[in-house]
Amino acid sequence: MSEDLLIDVTDGIGTITLNRPDKLNAFTEDMLFGVVAALDEFDDRDDVSVVILAGAGRAFCSGGDVSRMGDAADRRPHVTKRHIWRTIQAVPKRLARFEKPVLCAVQGPAVGGGMDLALACDIRVAATSARFCESYCRIGLLPGGGGGYFLPRIIGRARSLEMFWTAAFVDAEQALEIGLVSHVYPDEDLMSETRKLAAKIVAMPPYSVRQVKRLIDQSLVSDMTTAFDLVSSHIAVARASNDHVEAITAFREKRPGIFTGQ
Repeated sequence: MSEDLLIDVTDGIGTITLNRPDKLNAFTEDMLFGVVAALDEFDDRDDVSVVILAGAGRAFCSGGDVSRMGDAADRRPHVTKRHIWRTIQAVPKRLARFEKPVLCAVQGPAVGGGMDLALACDIRVAATSARFCESYCRIGLLPGGGGGYFLPRIIGRARSLEMFWTAAFVDAEQALEIGLVSHVYPDEDLMSETRKLAAKIVAMPPYSVRQVKRLIDQSLVSDMTTAFDLVSSHIAVARASNDHVEAITAFREKRPGIFTGQ
């Protein structure tokens, strides 16, 4: 695991913290592969129901390390493509196969590839200091980390194009207004409030939580008939689970459920 990542598991919540605060958490290859490794571990752990991706210090992530770009970099097309495919896109590809909820806590700048990391998560929670920027056009590049895929699905085509074409910063209140983030809190409350949201999800039957995520993702790429057919199958499986029986019993007894994911 990269030394530039902090990993924690507490109360059913796995937290991955980008830990290069002196570089505004600009990511390295080791950090990206470390995030993938942490997700692999959390996928297999029954004591992790929700994941939070966060950044240490005054920034979430300033993107890739620009000191490795420019004339000194190997710009042969096949080398560039392999690097983007295997490294830059490693985290969003892994998140696409990760069925547990992933929340992103953003404070300060989330720029370029850093913003793309946030976009790949299921829900974004922002501090008042959060500032989002798709900076690729400014440096003559394109969003290789998934921004071109995720952003228009979150805020729409026109607003996405404006963010890319102008490379302008969007502050936390603007981000909330356009649906880029779900909540905004004072900086000092960001992690506690994000953990409160995660705790609400942890308290739910884990099988249903995971299947709802799968259902939403499937519905976004399906016609209505296919989506309805899929959800009927998901419901049939969920009704046969022990957690469904426990959820009904707990509701009738007016107590929290005790769920096992079975």
